[in-house]
Amino acid sequence: MSEVMDYNSRLSDPASRKFETFSYLPAMDAANIRKQVAYLVSKGWNPAIEHIEPQYLMDSYWYMWKLPMFGETDVEKVLAEAEACHKANPDNHVRLIGYNNFNQSQGAAMVIYRGKTV
Repeated sequence: MSEVMDYNSRLSDPASRKFETFSYLPAMDAANIRKQVAYLVSKGWNPAIEHIEPQYLMDSYWYMWKLPMFGETDVEKVLAEAEACHKANPDNHVRLIGYNNFNQSQGAAMVIYRGKTV
């Protein structure tokens, strides 16, 4: 039986905090972000962008960047909005969300740009 690893994620250490599944992996590069956006769009989910300051990461509510992009199928437009959010808020975490309007839930949510830790 393999040994279970302990991920040292502590509230007292902002650099160690884990906030979503992908946060246990290295930060996504542009190609991986593009693949995630393409996946959301291919599923028919509505993309949305949110951001928050790193010290408030564990709060339930993030700031919405504009409105969700209802019906958007152009990957380049979604990527441009994510990049615009990141440039306007360079120290914040930026999250990509795919809203599934059939199940009325989030089909996916992932941090695509990590902000500076406190």
